[in-house]
This record gives sequence, structure tokens and C-alpha cells, in this order.
Amino acid sequence: MSASILYARNLSKVVPSAEGELAILDDVSLSLDKGESLAIVGTSGSGKSTLLGLLAGLDLPSSGEVHLAGHLLGALDEDQRARVRAENVGFVFQSFQLLDSLNALENVMLPLELHGRRDAQAKATELLDRVGLAARLHHYPRQLSGGEQQRVAVARAFAAEPAVLFADEPTGNLDSHTGATITELLFELNRERGTTLVLVTHDERLAQRCEHLLRLDGGRELRDESTR
Repeated sequence: MSASILYARNLSKVVPSAEGELAILDDVSLSLDKGESLAIVGTSGSGKSTLLGLLAGLDLPSSGEVHLAGHLLGALDEDQRARVRAENVGFVFQSFQLLDSLNALENVMLPLELHGRRDAQAKATELLDRVGLAARLHHYPRQLSGGEQQRVAVARAFAAEPAVLFADEPTGNLDSHTGATITELLFELNRERGTTLVLVTHDERLAQRCEHLLRLDGGRELRDESTR
């Protein structure tokens, strides 16, 4: 466990329902080292996004434990978990989650400014150039295509140099060609920056690009298999 940047043991999540308690996840464990990649796959309702939320400390398990960048998340309060995320985690979502009132440059600068980086503008400009948007720095999200918005989101996610990047269906709202471009970008930046990559996806081709594959079936049966 000491070498793992992300470690989970015997995670379960149970929520109340009209029929009684509903087990969304049951006894899930995993371990990832720095720079490794993992795809979490399964049908809708299998618990994929719930697992991602637990791994990122956005929610707490009913039982089990998560260690993220050396922190036992269950031992921290909400503010402390938020601080761990701010210092160690990046996110890419299916819906982009850009701020409409900020242009591309400002969206990428935001996490850097929150970290007190004096080079926020230079760093954000460099990242947007890296994702092919050097000519779109001052465009607002409404002026960008879906693929361009996701490139901004990827640049923003890598801006603070996170130890772990969580991506929830990062190509789900994109056509196949644009999705392939975003996939290549994610893995290129993953290799360049040594970030651990955790993907939730329905796309088996995307999943096969990862070093490890974790398959959920109703949250109860789990296979952790290497794809290489």
C-alpha cells in the first residue's frame, strides 16, 4: 500500500430505498501506483460513478477505506477532503463543467490562481497551446465546439499537475472522431506528466488503452484485470 498513490480496500456503499437497503457497491478493492491507468467499466447502474466519487473523496463508503496520496479519506472531514482534492486531484467530466463567464484562458488559469501560482497566465497559455487551442484563448465556452470545450477541460484538469486525474465518461458527449482525439490527448498528457489516470467509461476501446481494467456488474462482482 505504501507505494500506491490510490488504494481502496473492501469498499461498499449502501443507500436506503423503498424496498429497504440497496447495495450500490459491494466489497471493491484496487491499488494504483503513480503513472498507472485504470478503466472502470460496466453497464449503466453498475456503480461506476459511485466508485469514482468514493475514490476521489466526494462521498464516503458505508464500509471499507480509501487512501489517496497518502491520506485516509474516511479519517478526514469534508473540508480536509476538499483540501486533499485541491492538492492532488484533477477532474474531467462528460459535461465539460466550464464556467460560462470565463474565457478558455481564464477557465484554465482558475485552479492555478487558487493555488497562488504567479505564473498562472503563462502556464495556462502553455497548456492551451499543448491541447491545440493557442488561437482560442479568449473565446468563451459558447463560442467553442464540444471537442474544443473538452480540450479546455483537459488543460484545466492538468493545470495544477495533479497526482491523480479522474475522468467520468470524458468522450461521452463527443462524436467518434473528436472522442478519439480527446482520448489521445489524455494518454499523451498522462505519459508526459506521470499522472495516475482513472477513467469511467462505456467505451471498450477507450478502456483497452488503460493498463488495468476493473469491471463492475451491479456493483457486486468485480474483476481487476490487466489489459497489457
